[in-house]
Amino acid sequence: MAALAEQQDRFAKMGAELITVSTDTEFVHLAWKRDEKELADVKYAMGADPTGNLSRLFGVYDENTGLALRGAFIISPEGVLFNSEVNFYNMGRNIDELMRKFKANLYLSRKAKEGSDEGCPSKWKDEGDKTLRPGPEMVGRVHEALQD
Repeated sequence: MAALAEQQDRFAKMGAELITVSTDTEFVHLAWKRDEKELADVKYAMGADPTGNLSRLFGVYDENTGLALRGAFIISPEGVLFNSEVNFYNMGRNIDELMRKFKANLYLSRKAKEGSDEGCPSKWKDEGDKTLRPGPEMVGRVHEALQD
């Protein structure tokens, strides 16, 4: 959550609304924000899901422990799920990779509205980086396409 707080202004400038949710109560969140110095700069909403209903909806609720796995979801303003990443309890999320995915989805959404069928390869980081156009001619030739 601290790594996300470090990037929250950058996400906001790009139009993102950040919300974190856990199975903790709102009182636990208040205690975390009050006592954990790493969270001093958190401006985003911290949602409480003590019943696990939202966690179940997103497929991250562990019925055996009553806890939620660590998920990150990129959802469009229209409610379309663009990306989901789920890690076990002891694995944090990489905010730089989340930003890369967010930027790629913004880029691809804009290009799709323009009629393009581009795809962002795994090393794509920012607009201007090499993209690919999926199709039969790309099969077996991704390496060559990325070298152009």
